Parts: sequence; C-alpha cells; structure tokens
Amino acid sequence: MYETVKDKPIEAQDKILTHSAKLSFYNTSKMDLNKLGETGVAQNLESYVQSFSPNAREIFEHFDFFNTIDKLEEADLLYKVAKRFATTDLHPDVVDNHNMGLVFEELIRRFAESSNETAGEHFTPRDIVRLTTSLVFCNDDDLLTQAGLVRSIYDPTAGTGGFLSSGMEYVHELNDKAALSAFGQELNPESYAICKADMLIKGQKVDNIKLGNTLSNDQLSADKFDYMLSNPPFGVDWKKVQKGIVEEHKDKGFEGRFGTGLPRVSDGSLLFLMHLISKMRRTGCTSAVESRTLRTAEVKGRTSVVGDRTSGTTDQQSSTGSRIGIILNGSPLFTGGAGSGESEIRRYVLENDLLEAIIALPTDMFYNTGIATYVWVLSNNKSNNKSVNRKGKVQLINASKERPKKGGRGRSGGGEVEGNDENVFYTAMRKSLGSKRKELTEESIETIVKTYGQFTENEFSKVFDYQDFGYRRVTVERPLKLAFEVTKDKFELYCQDYIEKAQKKNRDVTIELAQPAGYSTLQSLIGKEKILSRSNFFKRFVEDKSEKLSAAEQKNICKFFGEQDENAETCIFETGKNKGQPEPNPDLRDNENVPLKQSVKDYFKREVLPHVPDAWIDESKVDAKDGEVGIVGYEIPFNRHFYVYQPPRALEAIDADLDAVSADIMKLLKEVHS
Repeated sequence: MYETVKDKPIEAQDKILTHSAKLSFYNTSKMDLNKLGETGVAQNLESYVQSFSPNAREIFEHFDFFNTIDKLEEADLLYKVAKRFATTDLHPDVVDNHNMGLVFEELIRRFAESSNETAGEHFTPRDIVRLTTSLVFCNDDDLLTQAGLVRSIYDPTAGTGGFLSSGMEYVHELNDKAALSAFGQELNPESYAICKADMLIKGQKVDNIKLGNTLSNDQLSADKFDYMLSNPPFGVDWKKVQKGIVEEHKDKGFEGRFGTGLPRVSDGSLLFLMHLISKMRRTGCTSAVESRTLRTAEVKGRTSVVGDRTSGTTDQQSSTGSRIGIILNGSPLFTGGAGSGESEIRRYVLENDLLEAIIALPTDMFYNTGIATYVWVLSNNKSNNKSVNRKGKVQLINASKERPKKGGRGRSGGGEVEGNDENVFYTAMRKSLGSKRKELTEESIETIVKTYGQFTENEFSKVFDYQDFGYRRVTVERPLKLAFEVTKDKFELYCQDYIEKAQKKNRDVTIELAQPAGYSTLQSLIGKEKILSRSNFFKRFVEDKSEKLSAAEQKNICKFFGEQDENAETCIFETGKNKGQPEPNPDLRDNENVPLKQSVKDYFKREVLPHVPDAWIDESKVDAKDGEVGIVGYEIPFNRHFYVYQPPRALEAIDADLDAVSADIMKLLKEVHS
C-alpha cells in the first residue's frame, strides 16, 4: 500500500494509510520483530520505529527510545529483549484492546510505584482514581444501560492517563456496548508519551491527547465534554503563566475560562476547577443546527454568542450536561476572605448550583504527600438524577476515618467511635509506597459511593443548602474618642520630629529655632489639665489667630498629643460628605461574618450591640453583585461540621496515671542506686 502513495503529500499519505490500516496508526516497513535477525538489530529496530505513523513515532521520541536502544545494545541485551517480545503473542485476536490496556496500565503502575519519590507527580493512586471515577459515573443510567452510546471523557492534567483509562474500564465493566472518546492534555513529555501510548493501545484517537500547559495553552479550547476527571498538582504556584492568565481574565471575562476571579499565585488548584467548568456542556437538546454548544457571555456591555465544539456527542443525542470529579487539597475550601478570588470562585460554583458533593479522603493516600485531600463532584444538571433531589443542596462526606474493627472500637481523628460494618473507609497498607500508607479497598469505595448515592444524613454524611456556606462580611465601626494632654516630654518629641523632617529636606533647623505648627499654643498648654474634646482642643488654636492649622497639621498634632479615652467626647467629622457624623476609630474597627440566611440588622442587634452599644455598621461597604450591605463570601469549613466534642479525661484518671509513672521512675532510681 505504501508504494502506491509514497509520492503523495505527507498529509495525504497519513490519511490514506491510517484508513487502510483500520487503526489509529500504521507502519510502512516490511519488517517485524521476527525479522530483526541477530546482527544489525539496533539499526533494523531504529528503521522499524521510524516507519511508524507520525502520531506513533512521536511516542517513541518522547520516551527517548533510541537512547534506550543504544543502552541495551551496549549491554548486549537488545536482541534478547526483542526476541522475547517477538515470541509473545499479543495479536488483537488474542489480547483485545481492553485487556491490552489493562496490561499496559499495570506496567505503568508498577514502574510508577518503583520510583516512590516522583510517582505522585504524574501518577494518581489507583484506588483514588477508581473512587473518583465511580462517583462521577454512578448516576448515568443511560450510559450504563443503553447500547451504542458514545460519550466523551477529559482530563486536563492527564499524567499517564490513569483517569481516562479508569473511566473507560468502568463503563466497559457495566456496559460493553457503550463507548468513551478520550481527550486530555499533559505538561510532562514522558507522562504524555505514556498516556498517548495507552490510548493508542485502547484504540482511541491519539490526536486528542495534547502536549503542553493546559492553563496557558489550552489545545482543546473549543471542546466541551460529558465527563471530566482531574488531579491537579497541590499547592503549586502559577507565576510562570501568570501574565497570560491575567490577560485572559481581564480581556475575555466570562467569555474565557477565568471570568469569575483569580486565586492567589501561590496555589493554582482553583484555576483547574474553573478550566473544567468552562468545558461543561450546556444542558438541553443538541440538534443538527445546534451541534455547536452556544454559550452566551456579556462582554463590554454587549451580549455575544460563542460557539463551542462538543466532543463525543452526535447531533441526535440529548445533552444531559457534564459531570466533574476533581481532587483538591484543603486550601480551596476556605482560603481567601469575602471578595477574594478564591471566595468568588466558590461563590460562582455554589450559587450556580454546580457542586454536588465533597468527600474528605484519609491522609497519607498519595505517593508524594501525606496531606488531607478532597474529591469534589460537580454537575450542571442535578435534575438529571432521578433517584434523589440534589438541587440547591451540597453533600459533605467524611471518609477520612479509619476502618473500624468489627464489633469493636476504632480510632478516628478526634478520638474513638463505635465500630460499624457500614463505616468502612480505608485500611493501612502492609508496605508504604513513599508517603502512601493507606488505601481504599473495593469495599471502602463501595461504601463511599453508596453513602453518596443515598444522599442521607448520618455520622459521616451531612447535607446542606448551598447558602449555608455563605456569609456577609460587614464592617463594624466604633467611635473615635480622643483626650488631649500636652506634657513637656510630648512637646519635645513633637519638636524633634519637626526638626528631623526639616533636615531631610536639607533645611538647617536647630532645636532653638524649631517652630512647628501650633508651637505657641501647644507650649501654653504644657502642664494644663486634660481636654476631653477634640473640637475644644483645636478651638485653642483658632483663638490664636496667628496659628491656622491645615488638616495634615491637625492630624499630626493628634498623633503626638491625642490619646484614646472612653471618657472623652466622640470625635465628629466637621467637613466632607460625612459632616456631622461620628468619626470611626480605625483601631477598634472589626468585621463580622453574618450567615447569609440571617438578616444583617437582626444579627447586629443580637450579637454586637449588647457588647458594644456605641457601634454601628459601615453601610458604604456593599457587595458588588447584589448591592446589599456587606460583602458576600463563601467558605466550606468541612472539619467544623464533623467535629465531635471529646470531653477531657477525669482528673482522677490523670492522677492515677501520674502516680503510676512516678512509681515507675522511683523504681528505676532505686535500681540505679542499689
């Protein structure tokens, strides 16, 4: 076949040969592994690899395969390895795509685990992948039952392709007549090559796997997906790509990926969350005319409609929206106060009813870190769930507790709880792999997914209205009360400050010639009784017509001679828009987080005024979106909702322990001296 098309343009050759091979790749060489021979093996093998189609050849290049050939040749192992592969029957009739994919995935896992210190960077543990996949797919009755259904799956941090493989495996187990089209992007070249090879073996279109930074260069920018799974790096800064992301945020707004807001540069986890949300398909029917998902965005005062290519859905199928499973650390739950980028992202997610559940995983679950992690499950079509009504609700599941002993007592993070066969969350590994010391068994995963599916409250599952995580940050002011007393020491410090400032301006000023603002009036007040009114204090300067003070000079005098005094009169604004109003004391300023479901005024009367009767709310600080007093913020204090009070031990028990320890010490001392 190659001889008939070799004179055609390369692109034409590629299309014709791919179609002829009936695979996603091809090889134009007449050689195979059985024909390598015992001599010239390296040259023959290199020629064989160079004859693969460009998409397959790229995989070998990113694996640095030719250097591997040289190393095996130098060690006199190349022929032996090639012969072993040549005598192993891996023909598709013997090992189909699905099983070959499982074999390849097992090899990936073994090599990743053999390098504990780096495995976690590009390889998510199999048990976590399985749990996240199960949570995302468990409610799709159509995909799991209908024949011939095609859906898309996407991972923006694909690594070695674990999530993509797990998604395909999960669907294949439950419905081998359905299919998933895999899409992904990966930054690390070697991980990218592994992922692409895995997808090639599974019969996927490998051109859908991209190499590059997802945040700065989204190579699938026009695509929308049915299912999205991701384990972005924990706590990694995005300073290197900051410029492009900030520009997209400012220039594109909600027409881009990051219109909601930007998190702090030190942690880019929430950027990946917003990236995934931007890839969600709109719910509703997808007709032939509407096969490009229409997304409406308000840009610079006008409404524009942006078309986006949907992946893995035919024109005859209905769009049921998208589902997301993403693994994050604890920071995205609560970092950032009201109005911050992080809070605005949480606000967008919650107010648009995208968040279904958050599952807390045990610590020590990853190869390269022992920190606490959480699985977020999101959907833009909660009404599609026929078994339970999740609209407006968020479920929190605490799966971080140890597997209790049957009929006994098991340890938890805060103490001991009664064991129960239903509360099976994790087991300790016989041998740790890097930082990974715990794993989820199939039983554990089944229990967590069952808890999620039942959508009921118990010791480990809580259900909330999304507003329960919202609050208004209101600024509470208290009046400024200043008393004035001019002492000799204060007066000298005031003059010295004037001299130092003058000398910085290259003016020759001595203490004898120092004449700061209000000099004579202040000098006349030395040793006089304390004045409990700011207005009365400055009237003394008005009476001395030779001393007119500017606002800046009055402020400086207050700095040196004014003292906060609860017995003093409240300071009043004498000019400006707040004229006649009490002046707030910056040192006493405070913020109150008022639960979103409560009235700000009622909360203020109940919680603040009984303690500080002279306080008031700064009503000038309003939320930019709803215009109400107080800036809206959202946080998800996960641990607070599962906190169980553990009473301290009885004093008698503590005394008994101390007595026992003391007795042991005395016994040891006697043995030493005897």
